[in-house]
Order: sequence, then structure tokens, then C-alpha cells
Amino acid sequence: MGWSQADLADAAGLQQSALSHYENGTRRPSFTNLRRLASALGVSTDYLVGQAPPKEAGSDDLAWQIARLRSTDREVVRTLVGSLLRRSR
Repeated sequence: MGWSQADLADAAGLQQSALSHYENGTRRPSFTNLRRLASALGVSTDYLVGQAPPKEAGSDDLAWQIARLRSTDREVVRTLVGSLLRRSR
């Protein structure tokens, strides 16, 4: 996805050092942290542990597509959605 460890750590609510340990194989994530990573990346926990294929890149699932954005871009989407909701009232 082109994210740095800092981007993923921010999106998942984890410490960057934890991601470094996971990538280097010196530690394994807890189930809670695995779920956080999966949510931030827009994939299933099964995919992260190698048990399922990822969703197709052309997926129409808006939540999945938004989850794949960087945190700053997700904030732009939240602001836009909020504006649209206020306008439609």
C-alpha cells in the first residue's frame, strides 16, 4: 500500500516499534493487535495469517477502500461525509 511503519502504526493505533518487532519476527501480535492491523489495512485477520486471499483490488466496498487510505486522507473523507450529511438535512 506504500505505507511506512509510522503510517500503519498511526492507522492501527499501535507503536511503530511493535510493528518493527512483528516484521522482524522477534514478536508476534496479540489477537487484539492483529485485529487492529487487519482493520487498518482493510483485510481480514485470516488474510494476515495466510489463511484467506485478499479482497479484489476493484472491490466496491467503500469501507474497505477508505480503510486503505492514509490517516490524513481518511480524515478528509470524514470531513467530506460530515459536510454532505449536514447539507442533506
